[in-house]
Amino acid sequence: MEDGKGKEKKMKVMIAIDGSECSHYALQWAIVNLHETIASSELFIFTVQTVTDFIYANVSTHGFPHPDLTKAILEDKKKAASALLDQAKCICVEHGIVAQTVTDIGDPKEKICEAAEKINVQLLILGSHSRGAIKRAFLGSVSNQCVHNAKCSVLVVKQRV
Repeated sequence: MEDGKGKEKKMKVMIAIDGSECSHYALQWAIVNLHETIASSELFIFTVQTVTDFIYANVSTHGFPHPDLTKAILEDKKKAASALLDQAKCICVEHGIVAQTVTDIGDPKEKICEAAEKINVQLLILGSHSRGAIKRAFLGSVSNQCVHNAKCSVLVVKQRV
């Protein structure tokens, strides 16, 4: 890719991970199968800290969030996200790839697309949980949402069973 001045501009690639086996597989698959592309790109590893725990666990007897519980849950989520991103970054380093890490809080279906747009990535890579139609109807599909709403190319990596 070239910018307007004829200089080579690095492509930006983002891999979204969530700690599941399928996202780990997608990261490994991308590194092995797209190594040259990823190694010559700016790579971002992204994870979302979901807020579903707050909906059920973060309400006091009066129906309002308890500040201490909110703080404890946020700290646990930050630590888990940091550990997940550090592990992914180490996998990249093992393959000679430099990666930046990014995290956000919210609904993965929205936050992945928002981050991809904000970072201005050209390729978004994520794994597929390969849920059936019923589970997908109740839980939704992050990969499906990203395919239809991301403003960049999306690669969904399916793990063979």
